[in-house]
Formats: sequence, C-alpha cells, structure tokens
Amino acid sequence: MNTSIRLPLATALALGITAPLAAQADALEQQLADLQDFQVIAHRGASGYAPEHTWPAYEKAREMGADYLELDLHMSADGKLMVIHDDTLDRTTDGEGKVKDHTLEELKALDAGSWFNQAHPEQADDAYAGAEMLTLDEVIDRYGTDVRYYIETKSPERYPELQRALVETLEAEGLVESGSVVIQSFSQDSLQQVHALNADIPLVQLVWYYPEEDGDGLAEWTGVTPDPAEISDADFQDIADYAVGIGPNVTYEGEDVIDASFVEQAHANGLLVHPYTINDPEQMQRLLDWGVDGMFTNFPDRLKEVVE
Repeated sequence: MNTSIRLPLATALALGITAPLAAQADALEQQLADLQDFQVIAHRGASGYAPEHTWPAYEKAREMGADYLELDLHMSADGKLMVIHDDTLDRTTDGEGKVKDHTLEELKALDAGSWFNQAHPEQADDAYAGAEMLTLDEVIDRYGTDVRYYIETKSPERYPELQRALVETLEAEGLVESGSVVIQSFSQDSLQQVHALNADIPLVQLVWYYPEEDGDGLAEWTGVTPDPAEISDADFQDIADYAVGIGPNVTYEGEDVIDASFVEQAHANGLLVHPYTINDPEQMQRLLDWGVDGMFTNFPDRLKEVVE
C-alpha cells in the first residue's frame, strides 16, 4: 500500500498500519483528552497586555500559562499565510488597505506595535514600537510543538487556497500528528474543507448571535444555527458531524444571547463549548458555573487565577 496517500487515523489503524501511527494516535487522543479539561485560550496572544499577534503578546501568554495561542490567518498577495485579525491593515499597523493586496515584503516593513501604545497608554512599552507582522511559518519555527495553536481561518471566498495551504503546512511541520492544533472558523464551508483534507484535526465552529432587525429573536451571523431559543439537538449534531466544539459569543451589547441550557445541550450532543472573548473575572466565573470547557481571553493571567 502507498502510505503516502493520507488516510484518516482510525481507518489506518483499522487496516493495521500501526508503526509510526501508534504514537500519532496517542498524541491525538491525548489532545482530545486534554480538551475535556478547561482550556485557557490566549486571544491573539495576551493581547490585553501587548500588541495582538506579535512576539510580546505570545511570549506573555506563554508566561501566563495559556493552553492555546490563538492565531487569525489571512494571505498576502504572494500567497504567504499572515497572522493578523483584520482583513485590512489600518487598525493594527501603520499601513493601509487589504492584507491580500500587499506582498510579504511590504507587510514585513510595517509597524504592527506602535498603535497599541497609543490605544493603551497604561500598557505602553517603547519596545512594542516597530513590531513586525508575523507569518504562520515564523510562529511555527519559533515554537514548534512546544505550544498548541488555535487557528482561525477566514472565508473561503476571500482566500480559496488558504485551507489547503494551512493543512499542508501543519502536516509538514508535524503539528497534526503531535496534537498541537485546533482550527476554528465562522465559515462552515472552510471547516468542512479542512475536515475533508485532514479528518484528524479538531475543529470548532464559531457562531455569533445578534438580535433580528425586527426585534423578534436572534439570528446567527452565517446561518449555521437558528436562534438559540429554538436550537435543536439536530442542529448541534450537524456541527458534531465535522467539529468537536462550538465557539459562541455570550452577549450582544450587554445582553445575554446564550445561557447555561445552551452549554448543557451542546454537551449532550458531544460538543465542547469555548465562548469568546471573556475578560471580566465575574463573567469568567459565571461561565465556569455554566460548565464551559474553555474561554478565549485577552488576559490569560486573569482567567488562570479564576480557574485556580
């Protein structure tokens, strides 16, 4: 058999291809077991303390004991996977325009740190000025399998080649078989593409609930689920067909959009619940009481303190 053709792990084990795959199975099973415990997910790194998606933010998150570093991905004009949240440069760099309209060389010349000092003078540090935008390759080269990555993909219509480029990178660096990565997206299509490329990667479906314009109930941004008040087991099962978890917002303009019953129903359908982005200790404790399995936060030290 040509084992260079990728098989889902369970299929390969069933066929008796057990040599290097035994260790892979152990690592993947360990990751899934670890996900059953509470996970502290550093939202864009420790982005409450340092410029998001820069080395200082990631280093602080590691020092604070985060379980996962969250990375958002876009692509440069020359096809490099860039770590930045917005699809435009204006908010977090001294550049302008869309990420995808600039080459790697142009993006690396930008200052991705000074904005933070201006926006957050209480956390300002002269060392942040001039911080570079990072590529996914740079982050992996620095941390390897010493950290776990929680990577968000953007819409396939914006970057149709992103999913394949990402999976190929993760596979080449051994991050799937080492149980080092989770992929999340608001785009169901993106996640299903990733699942088709590598069924071993744990996936999390992001959802964002907001009031309908007529004021009658809630809508989900991309239509993945109905109003949480009307969500059924079948809706959760549709997500469980390709994902291990769901990542909801908790509030919209200060009003709850999910509650403890949402978490309970997700759990009953085999899904983890990782809400975003929780920075207030009282809110953290409330969600812990609901039984969530992890949270995204800009302040990993706060969440660690509440959890412990």
